[in-house]
Amino acid sequence: MKRIKRLLLLLFVFLFLLSGNAALAGSSQADGEQHLKPEEIISFSKKVEKTLAQKGARVAIIGRVGRPRNKLPEGLSFTHTAIAVYSQITTADGRKIPGYAIYNLYQRADEPDVSDLIQDFPVDFFSGVDMLEAGLIIPSPELQKRLLKVLASPTYKELHNPHYSVIANPFTLGLQNCTEFVLDVLTAAIYETNDIKIIKANEKAYFEPQPVNVNPVKIFFGSMFSADVATSDHPDSPVMATFTTIGNFLKKYNAASDILIVKPDVEGVK
Repeated sequence: MKRIKRLLLLLFVFLFLLSGNAALAGSSQADGEQHLKPEEIISFSKKVEKTLAQKGARVAIIGRVGRPRNKLPEGLSFTHTAIAVYSQITTADGRKIPGYAIYNLYQRADEPDVSDLIQDFPVDFFSGVDMLEAGLIIPSPELQKRLLKVLASPTYKELHNPHYSVIANPFTLGLQNCTEFVLDVLTAAIYETNDIKIIKANEKAYFEPQPVNVNPVKIFFGSMFSADVATSDHPDSPVMATFTTIGNFLKKYNAASDILIVKPDVEGVK
């Protein structure tokens, strides 16, 4: 009887862990197994780049959907956020073509509680997504200029904390995820500083985070069994930065010139 109870308890934990991890999906380089056709991903990536170019964006914040929307916590629409920068891209045959490079913080596949700064391109960025939809935040022209300065300076790498948690608290220094990193880069650009204490003080004063609307039991089991789920940096109820809350923050303080959603043109494509 005791053995049966133990097996049932382990099964309960396992099921909670699965559902918790599905809801608290992180920012891996490939969010999941590629189940869209390559031509669909290429076509959509080109549309996103064309949209950015038509808006005259030299720098933009970009979000993707790496997990089914119906499995994401309330208030979370995009699972990964990064920075797109207009660049001269060198092709495999040595040609230089205009396009957008994506500046990412990705968690490691073999060490999910560790992250790296990795640059890729829209086709890479959207590979493995659950659905072809992109969120775009176009910063004001002045903020774009300041962001370019940060990205080209040592500050960009200095702001990276490799200790990763999918629900990192944006107001603390212990852990970081992709969206908090983007917020830190934006705040550094807005205040033209590399002082992390000043950055965090201003985020605490002006940025409104998203409450983590996930069953506390799931978070508890997730933190026990999944390396990329940690609650040690949350003194109170967990909160996090999201693509949407970053958009709200920039819009509130007139630092965003446009916020839009890009979807495929072809009927029948997810």
